[in-house]
Amino acid sequence: MSRQDDEFELFRQEMVDVTPLVGEEVADIKKAFEPTLAQRERRLAAERQLEEDTNFLSTEYVDLVDPDDILEFRREGVQTGVYKRLKQGRYNMDASLNLHQHTLREARMALYNFIKDCHEVGIRTVLIIHGMGKQGKPHPALIKSYVNKWLRELQPVLAFHSAQRPHGGRGAMYVMLRKNAEQKQFNRELHAKK
Repeated sequence: MSRQDDEFELFRQEMVDVTPLVGEEVADIKKAFEPTLAQRERRLAAERQLEEDTNFLSTEYVDLVDPDDILEFRREGVQTGVYKRLKQGRYNMDASLNLHQHTLREARMALYNFIKDCHEVGIRTVLIIHGMGKQGKPHPALIKSYVNKWLRELQPVLAFHSAQRPHGGRGAMYVMLRKNAEQKQFNRELHAKK
């Protein structure tokens, strides 16, 4: 007799007194795992929120920056002179967003909506105040680090640079946005007439 046969025989001997359940004593497994009404409603609400939230900015991993770091970024094609004027704060800031006292989730929503709205109405240069976050918990400069990451992910953003001291210094940044479709069309028509 093999070891497997021995184990099976031992199992049969142990099960001699066991009788199968009958009738209502049998558990309905399908019913046991069926979600409650409250669980179904929470799931539907979460699914609706996901459908409404077109914000793709992630709160996953971010490279942390130091509170005193100067942040800078420019996409290929942004002229050196244009970027230099942005860096020096020589463009009019047509709108600003203050992210002080925002949670990470609130900052994510506010930044996404702000950039989207500014681009739609044709605003080209904005000021974003993120703070330096020197005393930030659990990590210093957390909002600053995420703003640095998120702005790079947003297609309307052409360039950004930490602001000059009168505009918030390293706790703020100048952001240059692309022209929207309406502005591009206007430029085409303007230059076609010449």
